[in-house]
Amino acid sequence: MANQQEISIEERIRLLEAIAATGKFWHDWDKLKSILSFHLKQVLEDYPEAKMTNELQISSLGEPFPDLAKRLDDALISFVDGPPFTLQRLCEILLDARNIYSKLSKLALALEKNLLVTSTLTISADPSATMLEAAEVDTEPEGSQQPSNSVPNGITPTGQDPDEIMGEVEGAEIVDDGMTIDMETLEEMVRSETNSTIAEPPGDS
Repeated sequence: MANQQEISIEERIRLLEAIAATGKFWHDWDKLKSILSFHLKQVLEDYPEAKMTNELQISSLGEPFPDLAKRLDDALISFVDGPPFTLQRLCEILLDARNIYSKLSKLALALEKNLLVTSTLTISADPSATMLEAAEVDTEPEGSQQPSNSVPNGITPTGQDPDEIMGEVEGAEIVDDGMTIDMETLEEMVRSETNSTIAEPPGDS
């Protein structure tokens, strides 16, 4: 499996991230399979169980670690015509395995589940579009979407229903009318108090 040596670790990670983001692949399957196989072994060996004694491995994993790693790798290599249709999920797991599965036994079960399939994916016809799609997913800031009822910078979104806009305007007019009535009532009260003050005879000096 010398093909995996042709790309750097950073390139390998970016490749897996693009597949995890889009669910598509555009490399020759044999080359991609070599890259995945290499990364799979790296991920498995990163778990503490891989460094346990043979007896502890059997107790924890049900089999020696080398047997477990070979079994999972063989399942991946067995795909000849193309990657399993679970390729996207496989890449997601391989990119963040330690955070998703705290124990190697759980990771092994998840990988096995995603490798025990028969359907395969077809290669993407436009790798540049796939890379662009992945880049857009990566660069989109979290929480960037405005709530549907928000009005950025005080400007009504163009997609808002005109009926809703008219309803808001009518509601504002109703409030203004109410305020006008209140002001008139207040002015009348002030005039009434003023008149009564004027009409009151002056006190004895």
